Amino acid sequence: MIVDNSLDEVKKRENALSIIKEIVENKGRSSLYDLTGLSGGFIANSSELSLLETYVGPAIFEEALQEVGIQHMGGEKVLPLNRTSSGILATILTLVGKDTNVVHYLAELPAHPSIPRSCKLVGANYSETDIFDEFSIPENTSLVVITGSTMDHKVIDEDEFKKVIEMAHDRDIPVLVDDASGARLRTVVFNQAKACDLGADIAITSTDKLMPGPRGGLMAGREELIDDIKVKVNQFGLEAQPPAVLAMLNGIKNFKEDNLIKSFTRKDELFDLLNENFNNFKKSPTGVMISPENLAKEVNTSHNLSDNDLAFVFSFILLKNHGIITIPPVSMPGASTTIRFDLSTSDAFNLDLNDLNKKIVSSFVELLDVITNEEKCREIVFSS
Repeated sequence: MIVDNSLDEVKKRENALSIIKEIVENKGRSSLYDLTGLSGGFIANSSELSLLETYVGPAIFEEALQEVGIQHMGGEKVLPLNRTSSGILATILTLVGKDTNVVHYLAELPAHPSIPRSCKLVGANYSETDIFDEFSIPENTSLVVITGSTMDHKVIDEDEFKKVIEMAHDRDIPVLVDDASGARLRTVVFNQAKACDLGADIAITSTDKLMPGPRGGLMAGREELIDDIKVKVNQFGLEAQPPAVLAMLNGIKNFKEDNLIKSFTRKDELFDLLNENFNNFKKSPTGVMISPENLAKEVNTSHNLSDNDLAFVFSFILLKNHGIITIPPVSMPGASTTIRFDLSTSDAFNLDLNDLNKKIVSSFVELLDVITNEEKCREIVFSS
């Protein structure tokens, strides 16, 4: 395997960032197309930036975030964090005891790795399923987790969402919703209710996913639980710092539902174009995607690469040759290797879809040329 462990994943990410830096320095930012759906941003004016002091910043912006955050997420109180994973960890540290059970329902396996990793850290028993009829809550369960939208944007059925919450509350067990992209994807594109409005005790979203905010997490929920979790957050340094809080505030204020709706319609055009040359691309709610397994079917040539390695090599070719950023090159360890071309980003609006299709086709042709040369593939992934 080319990417064989977490260290390899860190190294390939470092290489991807080096490539991005080189493109910006030599060709300019306009030569990059971030199609991850995680492009985020940092919106601020000069008067706001002047307030980003250690204590002044939280005093001003955390209070303002309460109002817009509750409007966006529901619940009684919000808590800004440095990552969504940080909020998941803090919640499990707060609510889950050693040898207790944590059960997780989601639309499609696997869950985000931060959830089982956090359970392992506290010595809890963790299980997950994407088959509703097999979901159950055993004795000695301390937390029920629901994922609103998976890493590959598979959205949970709202009726099943509500039933899992009811099952947990019948046993007086709190419910945490990992709504990283779902807080916007579910509500805007699929017209579902906010997680807290459906009865979730805690919900958390990623403030850079499908919105112009920073890499960070925003938790919402019942006030007493948020307060308890905030203690752990502060004890372990998991809180969002003033610049991130400001960017969250303005990211929510500048979130435009129309951008998601527009991407929902444009995806059909791109999908039809790709289908002229490919058989295994699938539609996502805001674009098109191809999983490692489906990419392997598309290749249909003898080689020694794993399916994930194919995805890494293909995505690095897209980045190096055309400045197209997809998730596999820049992702953190354990993230999905599905290649998504998300059309909800501002960069996507500047792309002609016929031109994007040609770039994808030419990158695939190069992939076919190199897959029998493992050293060349390794060089593509790890050398800028």
